[in-house]
Amino acid sequence: MPKIILGLGNPGPEYAQTRHNVGFRVADLLAARHRISLTTRRNRSRLGEGQIDTTAVVLAKPQTFMNRSGEAALSLLARYRVAPEELIVICDDIHLPLGSIRVRGSGSAGGHNGLKSIIASIGSSAFPRVRVGVGGAAEEWIDHVLGEFTREERPVIEEAIQRAADAVELLLREGPEAAANRFNRRATPPPPEASE
Repeated sequence: MPKIILGLGNPGPEYAQTRHNVGFRVADLLAARHRISLTTRRNRSRLGEGQIDTTAVVLAKPQTFMNRSGEAALSLLARYRVAPEELIVICDDIHLPLGSIRVRGSGSAGGHNGLKSIIASIGSSAFPRVRVGVGGAAEEWIDHVLGEFTREERPVIEEAIQRAADAVELLLREGPEAAANRFNRRATPPPPEASE
């Protein structure tokens, strides 16, 4: 049975570089690293089947918009006949400092609409998730997550996307506790000259 890795985001080019689409970008990076083609359209997702190290995986990006991510998650779990524990979700988090990574083996939605939808749809919160900090919202949070990263923020988030992909790989190899022990640290702030 494969592990299902679900990177969350909103479909469409207008959302591609927004804070809410960090999960999509981590999924894209994992696909590139492990030569998994995300060209199949099925189960309300763009997906590809392959391997990460020795683990069979289904790498997927829901095409349902964020607040209906659970429809894709439920469809994929049913198709591949796997339990919620075999699902790994990657998403943004406005409650974490920009660039921070937080790995958890289970837990609440923490106010994230994609996670809320998944928990409601599959009837469980017992799935690992990798959250990527996109910084707190000074303005209305919807505007924040649907906004793009500033020039100063981009190097920080690019490095965080790399580390989030590393965290997923370690999670697959050694489990969520090992991944949390290694990656649940504060991000290094950008150097002073980056804010000039």
